[in-house]
Amino acid sequence: MPASRPSESLSPVLPEAVWKRRFRQRVSRWFAAHARDLPWRRTRDPYAIWVSEIMLQQTQVATVQDYYSKFLAEFPTVTVLAAADEAAVLRQWEGLGYYRRARQMHQAARLIVTQHRGQFPREGESIRALPGVGRYTAGAIASIAWDARQPILEANTIRLFARLLAYREDPRRAAAQRLFWEFAELLLPAKQVGSFNQALMELGSTICTPRAPNCAQCPVQQLCPTRRAGLQEVIPAESRKLAYQQVREAAVIVRRNRQVLLRRCGPGERWAGLWDFPRFVVQSRSAADLASEAAEQVAQLTGQQIRLGRHLTSLKHAVTRFRITLSCHEAEWLGGSPTRDLCWLEPHQLEDYPLSVTGRRLSRLVQSEPGTEAGPPTATPAAPGIPNT
Repeated sequence: MPASRPSESLSPVLPEAVWKRRFRQRVSRWFAAHARDLPWRRTRDPYAIWVSEIMLQQTQVATVQDYYSKFLAEFPTVTVLAAADEAAVLRQWEGLGYYRRARQMHQAARLIVTQHRGQFPREGESIRALPGVGRYTAGAIASIAWDARQPILEANTIRLFARLLAYREDPRRAAAQRLFWEFAELLLPAKQVGSFNQALMELGSTICTPRAPNCAQCPVQQLCPTRRAGLQEVIPAESRKLAYQQVREAAVIVRRNRQVLLRRCGPGERWAGLWDFPRFVVQSRSAADLASEAAEQVAQLTGQQIRLGRHLTSLKHAVTRFRITLSCHEAEWLGGSPTRDLCWLEPHQLEDYPLSVTGRRLSRLVQSEPGTEAGPPTATPAAPGIPNT
């Protein structure tokens, strides 16, 4: 490829026709021989492709595979998804994290039913108008489902393109993103666009990895200026290290006879739409102060009065830039007025409610205690979306 323009260090000269033709041929042949057998690659159904693309955002392929199959078994069509209760959708999503994705997908399914008569839209603007769908996701759906000539750009292809263009600057900058989108569009073949886009992602995911890329097995090694210069560990430029913040939180398992208290997290909370044991950021330093703080926080969250009891366990987990130590305590219920989005449940009924990963671990703890085996049905909601106060 030609050298970068001296006056425009952020704008390398894009490759010529001969380079592009060789690149397409080599990547396509490699993908035909080495593509992983992934369930979403066996369909051209735009709904199923959409589900996979949303799940794959910020989530590893190995993690998504089981969730994908189970989700489609529960919600096989966009119409079924649109008709489902949000809590049922979140329960199927539980453990994947970034629950906003599931809520937006549920909202989008309802829009497809009401605005597109249950048919997944084919126009790019209509796809991008769906909640949670950006340019990349829209391009992936359209190209894979209908072979539309739409480019894609995501984490794996950003890294691949940075190396193919020997791009030394920060690939997350706006100028870089414009360059990479232009490059992605220039690379597109005249046909079999969906397969080619998947090949680019596969190459970035399995060969052109962030650390120690397998250049010896790369089908385009001879076309890569970064490999020729030995700069694989320098390009793309690293992002700034994220400063993690240590946080102390407490979760309270409030007991009323055999039942425990759950509350549904509201809009703007970390796990909006999911259910959880009352949980709060701890400010106090002593056990006595914690008891008083817990009583106050639980009352604010639920309207219930409690007396803090024994410490059950502590869990460590991470959420974005926070490193959280979660202390779990029992509490005795003293009384209180019912409020919306509260449920009193017997331990075995916790299985029906969508919880966060730590919430599920605490529910398992509650269920494992003596005397909490499944009992006869009690007056609880017919579905998780209906509070039982």
